[in-house]
Amino acid sequence: MRKFICIQCPLGCEITVEGEKIEGNRCVRGKEYVMQEMKNPKRVLTTTVFIENAIHPMLPVRSNGEVPKELLKECMKILAGVKVKAPVKKGDVIYKNILNTGVDIIASRSMERK
Repeated sequence: MRKFICIQCPLGCEITVEGEKIEGNRCVRGKEYVMQEMKNPKRVLTTTVFIENAIHPMLPVRSNGEVPKELLKECMKILAGVKVKAPVKKGDVIYKNILNTGVDIIASRSMERK
């Protein structure tokens, strides 16, 4: 038996899966979430990258879509070597198509030059 806490709505249902049986979800999104988690778990990646000539040394970034969970560590290794230059606007693409996932890494905030 596997247990999941659903994150698709504020209810936070505790869903159990035993074989083909899924129980505990109070909405259809919970069942869909658990099925996705079991087949191919994905996550939105949030982290920081270095930024030069800015008011702060690090720029918060995130993926503009979900990345397969097994690729997150490799994505983090790539982004650890990324350095951008200020100014940057929120939503600017910082790294395009990371690991050929079709997902871009974008700035989570604007950052001016210092």
